[in-house]
Amino acid sequence: MNKVPLTVAGAEKLRLELQRLKTVDRPEVIAAIAEARSHGDLSENAEYDAAKERQGFIEGRIREVEGKLSNAQIIDPKLLDADGRCVFGATVELEDLDTGDTVTYQIVGDDEADIKDGKIAISSPIARALIGKFAGDVAEVQAPGGVRELELIDVRYV
Repeated sequence: MNKVPLTVAGAEKLRLELQRLKTVDRPEVIAAIAEARSHGDLSENAEYDAAKERQGFIEGRIREVEGKLSNAQIIDPKLLDADGRCVFGATVELEDLDTGDTVTYQIVGDDEADIKDGKIAISSPIARALIGKFAGDVAEVQAPGGVRELELIDVRYV
């Protein structure tokens, strides 16, 4: 299986989710199934069906998170020495040359991406266009509205 790139914070977030799934969610759904079974006929028991469906979701998510953590390549941006190049884990400041707007993003793994938190996935068009570039370079990004030119103002490893 391929390695899954994660930042240290992203790996910790997955570990916490796995712990919650195993210690809180799994016991809750087991109790809900037991409660629903005590109501009698399972063939027409909507509570039982819902609890079993939730159990399937939880068990699937546990397997998914365990797989990602076992294949994780954890990268600490603070330890990177990329000589100012844009790489996974880097925090970049960009200026849209058409509008003059500036934004700051951190390039993270697909599971960590959250645009509201300023984190974009390594697989996103913006991140792919920025990888390997230095401050002062201009990246052309194919966006739904056409090509956007973004100037890389600063690259930090925090």
